[in-house]
Amino acid sequence: MTQPIAIAVVGHTNAGKTSLLRTLTRQGSFGEVSDRPGTTRHVERIDLRIDGRAAVRFFDTPGLEDAVALQHHLRSLPGEFGNPVDRVRAFLAGPEAHAAYEQEAKVLRTMLEVDAAVYVIDCRQDVLPKYRSEIELLCACARPVMPVLNFIAASAERADAWRELLTGFNLHVWMQFDAVAPFVGAERQLFQDLCVLLRPRQAELQAVVAELERQGAARRAAAATLVARLLVHAAALRLPVPREALASPGGRERALEQFRDQLAGVTQKCVQAVLGVYGFRSGEADVALQPWTSGRWQVDLFHPQTLQDAGRKLGTGAVVGAAVGAVADVALAGLSLGAATALGAAVGGVASQGWSQVPRKLMHRLQGAEELSVEDTVLLALADSLVRLISALERRGHAATAQLHIPAAVAGPGTLQALVQALSAARGFASDGSAPPLAASPDARREALSGRVAALLLRSLSES
Repeated sequence: MTQPIAIAVVGHTNAGKTSLLRTLTRQGSFGEVSDRPGTTRHVERIDLRIDGRAAVRFFDTPGLEDAVALQHHLRSLPGEFGNPVDRVRAFLAGPEAHAAYEQEAKVLRTMLEVDAAVYVIDCRQDVLPKYRSEIELLCACARPVMPVLNFIAASAERADAWRELLTGFNLHVWMQFDAVAPFVGAERQLFQDLCVLLRPRQAELQAVVAELERQGAARRAAAATLVARLLVHAAALRLPVPREALASPGGRERALEQFRDQLAGVTQKCVQAVLGVYGFRSGEADVALQPWTSGRWQVDLFHPQTLQDAGRKLGTGAVVGAAVGAVADVALAGLSLGAATALGAAVGGVASQGWSQVPRKLMHRLQGAEELSVEDTVLLALADSLVRLISALERRGHAATAQLHIPAAVAGPGTLQALVQALSAARGFASDGSAPPLAASPDARREALSGRVAALLLRSLSES
């Protein structure tokens, strides 16, 4: 069996080595990330697996702390050495490798056992002599070294100085990779650059690149499917409310609160499921991103200005209102309340929603009940928020510690407008609160609609 490609991740203390590995392997719990110096004290291994086997084996090493002093020590070693790597081996065999330079020895020992090294550079730091010493020590191990300029987003102005330093050491293959906020395609670029340094393993690295692209497409499709099922569920959701309850003091508010809570619960589950698809933990999104978890649900998603913006962007081509004789009533905070009194209005109001709903609506009318349902403006705002959530997660590194914040906004005309129009078919579905809304539906029509909505979501994501 082919051995996995062994890559040492090396660099100065707190350069972001563990953070880089968390992002590359999508394992946010790997290692310990801290601002304290010397967080990683031992060499730790983590595998990038493809089809159940380890394709790339990364070694997270302790930070280099005193490369300048170690370089002087290596030069003072007695004896003749035919090349720099023999001098490194002599140091590792000596007592200082287990004393003053124990941390550096762990790094150099790992360097001699791997196929290549990724040298992580904190671009926020000035180019200092200690970094030159680090590069000389790493190059002395006779292994290909690929520098990675980390935290580039916060210090782009220092990148030129770092690139000049690397070129001076004949390190011409380097890349920018922000472990906290990597650009789209950064993982693919890293492995493609490694192909240049490791030509004998090029076919294996290209297979890794292909698998990363497949996994990325699968994550996006899975997230879009979850959001599509939520939107279909929300469009079909209805709550019958007796007229006397609406007329009683506080009755209308209680009905609205009950309906919002029902929608909030399934939306929260969808958000957590999407976070899980991308390998993030629950709670990595703040309240503004998840308005359905608190009062911000009403402040953000159901804010009158948000709904008015959504109404304008939906335009006249989309159906506004979901219940019998419904109107876009901002006072109801994005929920439609049936108010028609004539049979003609009742029949006309359900014509575009599926004739199967006519008996139910007429029965509620005769029983003196109205129905609450979700306005198209809310569906648009909800779809837009979740699309922006997915886009943000695709650009988020697994070393990020700050919570995501996505402000309330509504997308302009385009794919999402067509999505809301497609959801009008869900108005004719049964509002089954007992069925798991995020699971595949046994109703073929419902599942087919979810598939069409997911395709529109994917198109919107590709346009964003």
